[in-house]
Amino acid sequence: MPAHVFDLVLFGATGDLAGRKLLPALYMRFRDGDIAADARLFVTARQPLSPDDFRGLARQRLLENVDPAALDGPACEAFLRLLEYVPVDGGDSASFKQLAARLAEKPANRTRVFFLATTPKLFAGICHNLAAAGAVTPGSRVVLEKPLGSDLASSHAISEAVAQIFSEDRIYRIDHYLGKESVQNLLALRFGNSMFEPLWSRGWVHDVQITIAEEVGAEGRGDFYDQTGALRDMVQSHVLQLLCIVAMEPPTSIDPDAVRDAKLQVLRALKPYSEAEVRSKTVRGQYRSGAIGGQPVPGYLEEPGIRPGSHTETFVALKAEIANWRWAGVPFYLRTGKRLQDRLAEIVINFRNVPHAILEASDSLEANNQLVIRLQPDDGLTLQIQAKTPGDGMKLQSISLDLLFKDSLKARMLDAYERLLMDVIRGRLTLFMRRDELEAAWKWIEPIMHGWADSNEPPKPYTAGTWGPAASSALVGRDGSLWHEEG
Repeated sequence: MPAHVFDLVLFGATGDLAGRKLLPALYMRFRDGDIAADARLFVTARQPLSPDDFRGLARQRLLENVDPAALDGPACEAFLRLLEYVPVDGGDSASFKQLAARLAEKPANRTRVFFLATTPKLFAGICHNLAAAGAVTPGSRVVLEKPLGSDLASSHAISEAVAQIFSEDRIYRIDHYLGKESVQNLLALRFGNSMFEPLWSRGWVHDVQITIAEEVGAEGRGDFYDQTGALRDMVQSHVLQLLCIVAMEPPTSIDPDAVRDAKLQVLRALKPYSEAEVRSKTVRGQYRSGAIGGQPVPGYLEEPGIRPGSHTETFVALKAEIANWRWAGVPFYLRTGKRLQDRLAEIVINFRNVPHAILEASDSLEANNQLVIRLQPDDGLTLQIQAKTPGDGMKLQSISLDLLFKDSLKARMLDAYERLLMDVIRGRLTLFMRRDELEAAWKWIEPIMHGWADSNEPPKPYTAGTWGPAASSALVGRDGSLWHEEG
């Protein structure tokens, strides 16, 4: 595939996301030949840095966040020379004039991408200031990072403001989980293999579990996280997007609107929570001091930037139900949290037992056939089946068929942001959220938010380094189920 010529403007270029993910992703695509030498990469922030000052900062971020084996000296220096720092204050319209003048030095028909890695409070102002400065061309695209609002009303307000400048087909709402290789393989697993699709329904599936667990805590983002919490930060975006891919009907094609229409149907079919169901089908928790990897860590309330006595949740577990013919009656257990025992993201499909058991199960055998789709840290699949125990008789035991994608595919797996950035440049919208998807997700989340606020009950405490509050196990236990690590 030929290298791409484009202009990209990265707002918030001195921030954490840019340093950890975006600059390394751009470097890797440049190193591998996807970004042409005459592409232009403008990096902006409020600080009055010189171009060399920023390149020094960027060099350090690459050293910290790129695999040393991938840091090719000449390629790295050539990439750094592409970075053109232009100081811009997102709330000051006058500061956009220099940026617009620099953009105007090349023909306006070049692909032009504005990546907004800033607080969402600046999205509307940045878009309007870009337009007022004449920087928005008919082919310009804008990338919006989450969180896109704090509730349905604020999300709607952001969408309305951005839509005044950019049409829907030029707005890329990014959720990096959709760019993970393992999520792509989930689509391939479902729609590229005839053996799974007939089993992917209420007649064969007992329950579905989706877990995104983090070992890290607030990590210096206390001011942001304490205003957000796990429900807004993770469930409304990452977790629900994974739910949609697991549960959606086969789309008519892989075209963007066909896939996003199928996901939207799932979001609209999610049963809303009543006030009583918020109490019985949701769990929120907050970590206390404990140990991660053998090292002591503080509790959430001792983290910098956290309000005294904060009720912000760092853990959420939900029992969700999808009201359609395929999934009626199948519980979807959703879970995410910080300071948990392991860093992992996985989807577990628990299949029903055989309708009539004629063989003896082992004493420890509780699980049915089970498919585990691991998204991180080691992307892969595990299929649990039953086999005969060696020796006399016909006693069963559980065995696993394991597949690691990195071992089987024999190719470097792209980082999620590498894939998504190039999809923006190539004009591919399939892996990005549409406005109606975003608003449907907020509509389903809001009754939980309101129920927790009205109850005024504090989150349930859990010790850092565990799997969350005991109430999370009780949530699934009432249905006779276990979380995957408890089985």
